[in-house]
Amino acid sequence: MEAQEKATAFAALHHGDELLCLPNAWDAGSARVFEAAGFPAVATTSAGVAFALGLPDGQRVALPDLLDVTRRICTAVGVPVSADIEAGYGETPDEVAEVVRRVIAAGAVGVNLEDAHAARPGLRSIDEQCRMVAACRAAADAEGVAVFVNARTDVFWGDHGSPDDRLGTAIRRLSAYVRAGADGAFAPGLTERPALDELAAAVAAPLNVLAAPALPPIPELRAAGVARLTIGSAAARSVLGLVQRIAAELRAGEDSTLLFDRALDYAEANRLFGG
Repeated sequence: MEAQEKATAFAALHHGDELLCLPNAWDAGSARVFEAAGFPAVATTSAGVAFALGLPDGQRVALPDLLDVTRRICTAVGVPVSADIEAGYGETPDEVAEVVRRVIAAGAVGVNLEDAHAARPGLRSIDEQCRMVAACRAAADAEGVAVFVNARTDVFWGDHGSPDDRLGTAIRRLSAYVRAGADGAFAPGLTERPALDELAAAVAAPLNVLAAPALPPIPELRAAGVARLTIGSAAARSVLGLVQRIAAELRAGEDSTLLFDRALDYAEANRLFGG
């Protein structure tokens, strides 16, 4: 598919009868595994990418490295890819717009843009973040690709403000971002069913939530009006946890049962990647 075809297909996934479960890849290999499992699209995870490069999360990955990983993922799969660009890798709308253009050139047809500052604590003002969202929209439109702009608020994720005010704040922020040109609204950290119901009803865009143990089951999420479920860095952290347990077994001089438990055999792995 061409970029615009992928963008159209990706947007449509947010408006179907089924909840879009969107897995987050951290490299080309994990993206290929998700595609082979039948997922119609994949997203990247900023934390997973950072961890794979030996860095902490929080926009610590250099932009050229982020673009390289994004390009490798988009090349490895045929399905649409949405790129997590964190706070946009820029302090001005023009800088963020340039990042969006470069992400599109790498092959992505979606972006995830958060309202937390990259370099200091706290959230951007609503007006400032709206300018960033509008810059994303304008840059994508100028490139002729209807990129799905998923606007994220970290009101719940970062525990910003009074707990009693967070839902109202999230509604105001996400509604403003949608008016500025966002296609989707993302509220990681929100898990309570009544609040999910209220947020989905109040914001005029598909609602995205982040997988968490406390989150209601998928049928309840769909009933609440949630359109998209992403797993964030959970799969990447699960893989790292497995490696950590294998390392502990080997270091202890034990026979590692984990080393081969559920591992792809060599031939299967080679076939997965085109060998």
